[in-house]
Order: sequence, then C-alpha cells, then structure tokens
Amino acid sequence: MASDFARERSRLDSSFVWLALYFVLNLALTLYNKIILSVFQFPFPWTLTAIHTLCGAIGSYTFWKTGVFTPAQLGDRENLTMLLFSILYTINIAISNVSLNLVTVPFHQVVRAMTPVFTIMLSVMFLHKSYSSMTYISLLPVVAGVAFATFGDYDYTAMGFFLTVLGTVLAAVKTVVTNRVQVGRLKLHPLDLLLRMSPLAFIQTMIYSYFSGEMAQVTEFYHTSFSTSLFFALLVNGIIAFFLNVVSFTANKKTSALTMTVAGNVKQVLSIVLAVIIFNLNISWMNGLGILLTLAGGAWYTHVETVERNRKQAAESLMAPSSNIELTGVKTQR
Repeated sequence: MASDFARERSRLDSSFVWLALYFVLNLALTLYNKIILSVFQFPFPWTLTAIHTLCGAIGSYTFWKTGVFTPAQLGDRENLTMLLFSILYTINIAISNVSLNLVTVPFHQVVRAMTPVFTIMLSVMFLHKSYSSMTYISLLPVVAGVAFATFGDYDYTAMGFFLTVLGTVLAAVKTVVTNRVQVGRLKLHPLDLLLRMSPLAFIQTMIYSYFSGEMAQVTEFYHTSFSTSLFFALLVNGIIAFFLNVVSFTANKKTSALTMTVAGNVKQVLSIVLAVIIFNLNISWMNGLGILLTLAGGAWYTHVETVERNRKQAAESLMAPSSNIELTGVKTQR
C-alpha cells in the first residue's frame, strides 16, 4: 500500500506533469493578460508586472509561514546572487517591453524564438554541457515553426533590432541561471527562490514604472476608471501569476533550461491557436504550417530528450555495480 502511494506520488511529481501544468497556467495567464489589457482597458504592463511580483512575494511568504518549505541559510555572496538575479529578471522585462515599441510584433516573436539557440550556446560555453546531434536537429522545426506561425509585417529599427536580440539573450541567461540556482550549489526550493526574488523585483518594477511615467497614468486611471470588478480581476491575475512562477521554477528544476525555452516556443504557437479559437481570428496557410511545425518539433524534441535521459540513466545504473565492486576490493586490501 505504501509502495503504491509512493509510486503514485512519484508519477505526479514527474517532469511531464510539471511541464503540462506550466503550459496550462502559462496559456491561462496569457489569455487573462489579454482580457485585462483590452476588455478592462488597463494598458499598464509595468503595473501588471508589479502586481505579479507582489503576489509572488505574498504567496511565497504565506507558504513559508505555514511550513510548506524552509528557506535556506545564505551568506552575503549568495544574497548578492539573488539581488543580481532579480535585476536580471526586471531588466529582461524592461528590454522586452521597450523593444516592442521599436519593432513589429511578428519580428519580435521570431527573434524571441531563437532563445533555445542562445540557451545552447550559453550552456556549452559557460557550463561545458554537450548535446547530441539529434537534439540540435529537433530544434530546427521548433524555431522555424514560430517564424512561419508569426509570419507577417517584419519591420524594425536598428536600435529595435539590437534591443530585441539583447532581450532574447537575457531571456536565455535568466532561464539558465534559474536552473543553476536550483540544481547547482545553492539548490534553492522553487518557493524559496520566489520568496527572495519577488520583493526585489517588485521594488525595481515600481521604480521603473515611476520613472517611465506609468505610475502617474495609473494614479489618474484609479481616480477615473477603477472598479471593484477590475480589482478582483487583477487579484486573480496575480494569483495565477504566482502559481505559474512556482510551476515554472519547479519544471525548470526537474527538466533543463533548454527544455523550458523549447516549451516557451510551443506555448507561443498554442497561444495563437487559442486566440484563433476564442477571438475568431483568421490565419494564413503559412501560419497554420508554422503551428504544425512547432508542435511537431516540440514533440520530437521531447522524444529525443526522453531517449537521451533513459540512456544516461541506464549507463549510470550499469556503472554503479562496478563501482561497488572496486570499493569492496579496496576495503578488503586494507
């Protein structure tokens, strides 16, 4: 009975379950943001981000106080790492928002689709990781599919091009750092990471909102158009964002930085599919081809990663008995 419970718990705690939850919550938040920005006429992305980070801080603090997790004891160096990580998180959002004003949305999405490529480059150069040729090949339809799915008006300025590429690189860096913080030397619990990062990111986001002039616009909006229904809509939006962050960090910890960037690309085309269904939009045959390419590429990449992981686990299990024999031999000689 106990073994059955443990097996069921292990199955529910698998990487596939967390990735599935990531997809569901990510798509839900994307559509919810669309409703907040358009239906409720709340066009303040920085304030929306501040609400997300505030809910992240409150939610993780609540789980800490109820005993769900225990924060790790960090030194000055580790706390500095958390501060730098929160700055990276905020700058990544800032550059993405600024670049969107300088390039068209299709161009922005195509460049952001290159995040898995930059993730591989960073992992190879700084973490000395290696990937099989099949992994590289399986990424091609994922990246190309997003290009086809978002095919449209590709227009950009020189500064817009630079900032969009820089934002894509920073997105890859953030994903890699998130993975290393949780599985590296620190080994932080996802809620612990959120507890440390959210308050810092909230303060930084509010500072940017103030200097960009958005805070003054929100103050005026509050006195003229704020309503109780909007308050509860923003509250639910923040709660969804909190659980998405928890699921995203957990999925990153249980899979890899590269897998999360591929999942982000697949989520991007799934958002297009849902937008077509819900908002009755029209897409061209090329956009449809891109959606199919990305979904097929994501499935192919998942298969390749599963095969590689099983092969690695099989190799490790074969190595274990021989290691025990060698250790026993050494002990006998002593």
